Amino acid sequence: MPVFIAKAGQEATLRETLLGLQVVSRKDAGCLEYTVFADDQRPDTFVLFEGWARHEDLRAHNDEAHVKEFVKAVQPLLAGPFTVTPITPLA
Repeated sequence: MPVFIAKAGQEATLRETLLGLQVVSRKDAGCLEYTVFADDQRPDTFVLFEGWARHEDLRAHNDEAHVKEFVKAVQPLLAGPFTVTPITPLA
């Protein structure tokens, strides 16, 4: 579950960049869920909720060119490095 915090003035650009990643990533093999959320209390903060059929699908997604390009392109828009918290549903 990645969390992104925009630099002041970059909120709209970050939002659009994340939405672009969402559209492309939803087509990746094994993608069950890939949705960007805006934090209702912090307008500079966005959370990405993603679910994958298998861990291998997530690894393959992270190796995709569109993900690597996103990671490079998003850096100047962020107040600091984005964080990733791996989560697993309780069955």
